[in-house]
Amino acid sequence: MTALGTIIFSILVPGTWTVLVPYLLLASNFELFPIEIGPFRFLGLFPITVGIAVYLWCAWGFTFLGKGTPAPIAPPKNLVIKGLYRHVRNPMYVGVLLILFGEALLFESATLFLYAVLAFVIFHTAVVYYEEPTLRRKFTDSYKRYCNSVPRWIPRLRQEE
Repeated sequence: MTALGTIIFSILVPGTWTVLVPYLLLASNFELFPIEIGPFRFLGLFPITVGIAVYLWCAWGFTFLGKGTPAPIAPPKNLVIKGLYRHVRNPMYVGVLLILFGEALLFESATLFLYAVLAFVIFHTAVVYYEEPTLRRKFTDSYKRYCNSVPRWIPRLRQEE
């Protein structure tokens, strides 16, 4: 049942952020200013692919390690600090942002780029003012230690001793 909740949440929330909204923005033909990067636009496929892989890995971790979903109404029961969470505290958001910035490149869209920046501001605000305080209350000292050793946004690629 938890896996089904993760699938439904992933379609509705990240799916809206990364598929529906960019589609609507592009379909509106509203472009702030043209960006033409020619064949280099296909470099956007790399962050899109990495972002999808990151999100799926994290969703799997929430479901099977955390025993919950990414949805705030059914959060993980266990603090997930394995996998990508050893390197950055918010890899799921990082994955979504990679997808958005990759789409901005692929579609040569300044509008999508600004949308990705706005998404980051919204994610950061949600993390700082809702998620982190909630996790501090729920997981107390273990979450505090985790925050002290793992960065919020920029992945640390080496494991500290």
